Amino acid sequence: MRWHATGALGLTLVLAGCTDDSLEVRDFATETADAPRAADYSAERNVYFGDLHVHTRYSMDAYLLGTEVSPDESYRYARGETLTNTFGVEMGLREPLDFMAVTDHGVFLGVIAQWADPASRTGRLPGAAPFHNVNQREFNRHWASQERTVLFRENMGRFRSQPADALTRFEAWRTNNPAAAFEAFDYEAHRDAWHDTIMAAERHNDPGNFTTFIAYEWTASTDRPESSAYHRNVIFESSQAPTRPFSLIDSNDPEKLWAWMDRLRAQGVDSLAIPHNTNQSNGQVFRLKYTDGRAVDAEFAAMRMRNEPLVEITQVKGTSETHPRLSPDDEWADFEILNTRKGKISQWSNPHGSYVREALANGVALEQEGRGNPFKIGFVAATDTHNGAPSFDESNYFGSAPTSGSPENRSAVPASRERLDYIAGLGPREREWAGMVDEEQGTYLGIRGAQFTASGLAAAWAEENTREAIFAAFRRKETYGTSGNRIRVRFFGGFDLASLDLDARDLVTQAYAGGVPMGGDLVAKDASAPQFLVWAQRDVHGAPLQRLQIVKAWYDAGYRKQTNERVYDVACSDGLAVDPATHRCPDNGARVDLADCSISEDVGGTELKTVWTDPDFNVADGSTVYYVRVLENPTCRWTTWQAVQAGFGPRDGIPATVQERAWSSPIRYAAPVFD
Repeated sequence: MRWHATGALGLTLVLAGCTDDSLEVRDFATETADAPRAADYSAERNVYFGDLHVHTRYSMDAYLLGTEVSPDESYRYARGETLTNTFGVEMGLREPLDFMAVTDHGVFLGVIAQWADPASRTGRLPGAAPFHNVNQREFNRHWASQERTVLFRENMGRFRSQPADALTRFEAWRTNNPAAAFEAFDYEAHRDAWHDTIMAAERHNDPGNFTTFIAYEWTASTDRPESSAYHRNVIFESSQAPTRPFSLIDSNDPEKLWAWMDRLRAQGVDSLAIPHNTNQSNGQVFRLKYTDGRAVDAEFAAMRMRNEPLVEITQVKGTSETHPRLSPDDEWADFEILNTRKGKISQWSNPHGSYVREALANGVALEQEGRGNPFKIGFVAATDTHNGAPSFDESNYFGSAPTSGSPENRSAVPASRERLDYIAGLGPREREWAGMVDEEQGTYLGIRGAQFTASGLAAAWAEENTREAIFAAFRRKETYGTSGNRIRVRFFGGFDLASLDLDARDLVTQAYAGGVPMGGDLVAKDASAPQFLVWAQRDVHGAPLQRLQIVKAWYDAGYRKQTNERVYDVACSDGLAVDPATHRCPDNGARVDLADCSISEDVGGTELKTVWTDPDFNVADGSTVYYVRVLENPTCRWTTWQAVQAGFGPRDGIPATVQERAWSSPIRYAAPVFD
């Protein structure tokens, strides 16, 4: 059924003209009574695990890659139901999630299904035939991944960009709805899909048990041929939301997105944007300029931090913590690196301006220069699944879209002889997208599929599992990200934490009373060195913990005028001690048997906990950023698991093992101001 605005307000908007329904706010709440405290309420805060980056059938790319999962089904999946995708792959979670947001692309949201319907207005347009019944015919198998890729990467852009007639374009201008100026855009389908997305979140929001957020993805990039992407997921705090999302067709400019969010905030609608795949942004996400080329200033910093306090540090398309070229002295910097640009996979992405650690240091430098700090960011992680169904387990990874639903399509194992013959019979564009590579074990599909990770997971410390409490955790950045496992991490900074009894039952209460948690600002009153409490516990399904680390970033404001970083091991497993000269733990001897993916059972820890003081602290360094990185013992990477299960060895050029990890949001030490 179509959804329409009703009543006098709707008539007024039609008659007024020059309206903008991306700024028209509705309260979609199905219940209005104030909820009591949840049964799980804790003043010391609980950790909740979730995913803030999930695509369903309403995303243009997900639909063309075979996804028919609805937002409603996606939320049921997050709560523990199993799903079977369009190609027959069964998908399920090891444990239900605590919170989730469906974040379908705002651009042409919900419209592609109309192209697939030959009886619809857009389905009858010239050029629509390749999309007809795309998810109900011979394309519904893994072997059709190349045809679907061409449909998504090439046909879609051409068909989508056709302009509508002059009268329709004028109406689009009059109502400030630029997407309606395209012939292939179906405004009613778009609004229906957005309304269904909102109501699915409302139906499944269950305070105290499972939290949902109204959300979508703002998808944008620079102009061709550069095509550098800088996408964001926009998460709304409450049941209030605009009647349509602001998309790249409204503006390709992040500052305009933030201005739109500010205008909604003035109406009482809070939201935050979370950049992702900064690693693939070619330096765009953490650039030091406005979009128009002006140097950033304090106004830019305030606007960005008001709207963008968090960043995705890892997801299926790579990790954005740091890069070996940026951190040559960090032995763990080369973790799930994907160097291509998002949306332009034939081009490399410049590491500078693309990674979180460098941004943290640059933010401190800008702040000391009096230009504000636009990068006082906290961390989460996510999947970016295009299945409508997140996958977190390396040993049971089922891909990020139906087209990557088989080990062969994921490039983890060689293609069969029958598959190679099939590809040989395709057209030249489809064969090119297959990217066949001959290797010792056989002929593989292109290596990019194998470079994808088994995703990431967001964690938030909140008093209870409710929208209000978890969104407040996002705002204060008491959050962290993991590479998929449910590692528990606490991180506090203070000036008298060394006196804490690490075995005290009220340790966390004392830490909150005497310090600030992850995401906070530790404001110094004198030249005393900051102290940090770090506490991590392993996931019962993951490997034992190997070490705790603190990563430090600062700015030398003296004559050198340079940013700096250093990685410190601060706690070791198995009773080992950190070498004070190298700041490294000895090797704990953990190993992986690549024949069957078994791991060392007698090394590693279930818990690591310590209070650490920076041995190189110098108050003259000024404001400094510290964050925690937790490393598990090595385990098989998903590509190795699938190669072993199929009787092959790990693919050349892909790491055989990984060290699953977690990254806390930073604590910023603010240096004292002396008269």
